[in-house]
Amino acid sequence: MRALHLAVAATAMLTAGQALAAGIDLSKPFGNKSGCVNKNGQEVYAEDMLLLTDKELITAASACTFGDKKAQADGSLVVKAECQAEGEDGQQATQFTIKQSAKSAKGLVIVDEDGNVMGEVSRCR
Repeated sequence: MRALHLAVAATAMLTAGQALAAGIDLSKPFGNKSGCVNKNGQEVYAEDMLLLTDKELITAASACTFGDKKAQADGSLVVKAECQAEGEDGQQATQFTIKQSAKSAKGLVIVDEDGNVMGEVSRCR
């Protein structure tokens, strides 16, 4: 009986791993033009900067550190984050959805918890 439970648990873990592998891969950074320029630290300032890594989302005005990440059935990734806005004290909890771009097979779209599109990013070189 215990072997059956272990087999079911192993199958569930394998299925979850495959879903994540088939979904969004953040092993390398994504960004828009100014975000990718800044992938190794602040090189230039740009109002539209977006840089997405496996650990954070950085914009010109805020930095968000990721917590839980959940792959969705549609291939998107829902990420819970703690964000700190420039010039403000403390952090605010929020959630982002990262999904494949409809315009580019290699691009990703970042959507905030209110459904507003923050921008589109592609893998940095």
